[in-house]
Amino acid sequence: RREPLALINLKKKNEETGEEELASRLGHCKAKATRHIFLIRHSQYNLDGRADKDRTLTPLGREQAELTGHRLASLGLKFDQIIHSSMTRATETTEIISKHLPGVKKISTDLLREGAPIEPDPPVSHWKPEAVQYYEDGARIEAAFRNFIHRADAKQEEDSYEIFVCHANVIRYIVCRALQFPPEGWLRMSLNNGSITHLVIRPNGRVALRTLGDTGFMPPDKITRT
Repeated sequence: RREPLALINLKKKNEETGEEELASRLGHCKAKATRHIFLIRHSQYNLDGRADKDRTLTPLGREQAELTGHRLASLGLKFDQIIHSSMTRATETTEIISKHLPGVKKISTDLLREGAPIEPDPPVSHWKPEAVQYYEDGARIEAAFRNFIHRADAKQEEDSYEIFVCHANVIRYIVCRALQFPPEGWLRMSLNNGSITHLVIRPNGRVALRTLGDTGFMPPDKITRT
């Protein structure tokens, strides 16, 4: 939805002055800035919680979030916003990270909640949600991808740096879609708690993956994948 030619009414163009007019209008629709997307997986949480509100971060999870927040702050970037899943573990991770990034606004969304994005290929024996989950969660997670992962708006003048705190399934699916890889392969990737995945979206729509699931900033005894 950001390809400049797709943003122009070609019928109207044909009734006007032709190629010169088209070039001028294309210039107004072209992105000029690069978007840097930092996808953060939530920290370790209480797996015994029956409801979402009970699945709070463990003491180790809170340490992990502190380390992730410190790492993001150390990059010296001017972050524009933190968008996070409305689930408890993502919200708590965000609150801890945001202490290291004072002044950066936080936005909660249901679109980034954990779920089953698409049936994995090859299938796995240890994780088999009901088929209806793929239809319900998959549509929502795809909507999250389309809503958040795109080239910069033409009005954006400077490069932006945005943080998304969410879940492993969501991040893995988004990475596959952003790189135009078969999304069914999302489960072949593994992400540590509190890890940082960095996507870059250029003005021409090209996407690069700078890092995937980085936790090199954590001591080995603090790294988990639960």
